[in-house]
Amino acid sequence: MTKVWRNISEAAVAVLMTARPREKAETARMAAAAWRGGKLPFEFTERPPLRPARPDKPQLLPPGEMPKRRKGGNDANKRALLHAVAHIELNAIDLAFDMVARFGDLMPRGFTDDWVKVGDDEARHFSLVSARLKSFECIYGDMPAHDGLWQSAMDTKDSLPARLAIVPMVLEARGLDVTPKMIEQFRKTGDETSADILQTIYEEEIGHVSAGTRWFKHLAKQGGLDDESWFHEMVQAYFKGQLKPPFNKPARNQAGMPCSFYEPLADLLDDGQEA
Repeated sequence: MTKVWRNISEAAVAVLMTARPREKAETARMAAAAWRGGKLPFEFTERPPLRPARPDKPQLLPPGEMPKRRKGGNDANKRALLHAVAHIELNAIDLAFDMVARFGDLMPRGFTDDWVKVGDDEARHFSLVSARLKSFECIYGDMPAHDGLWQSAMDTKDSLPARLAIVPMVLEARGLDVTPKMIEQFRKTGDETSADILQTIYEEEIGHVSAGTRWFKHLAKQGGLDDESWFHEMVQAYFKGQLKPPFNKPARNQAGMPCSFYEPLADLLDDGQEA
């Protein structure tokens, strides 16, 4: 299946407007390949939708209404965990291409290069996790999922610095904190296949957080602002959850975020809410 788009914004919006998960991932990978191959002009004629197209399933619930997952290494818990990861990765495809379509014309070409690559990675991640789910007799959509990720996108739709602060620098950075323990849990049960998939996701997510941090710092420098103070302002204004330790400091450092970025916020934000 080959698709032809006039420019990068049209390709990005096509990803966002594709509802079926497998087709969305395939469209994202085709758009990324076309961009890398020089087949998509750096032009912005299309605007992204407020919400991307979504399949009928999974049922989307507020985070507080999600069923609690029990700890343990049985197949039911593995299935639930992998389904949650698949949901995050599907949202991440849309978050990356929304970044391109919504903000690409405001930034240097390298910004689009970075977020197209991120979207390509996320599409590959979704495909890996989705395929693994089938070995547990499950497909994406069989379980409910929460809608908090896209709510963060809508909250930051009018502010690029807010989007960079909240999505890659808070939400994706949180993934760096929790994924190593998930990998360990799968390895303890002898599920090396799932653990290896999560290890790939973890290593590549460091680069995604790094891209967000780098472009946030670019905007801060451009505006003559202190990047750490500005980040604190953005998070307090736009993030409704809590930054919770323990933090994966080595991975965050590798992504360009020293602890002075996030540790002060762990004490300031409302500890009655979850990130």
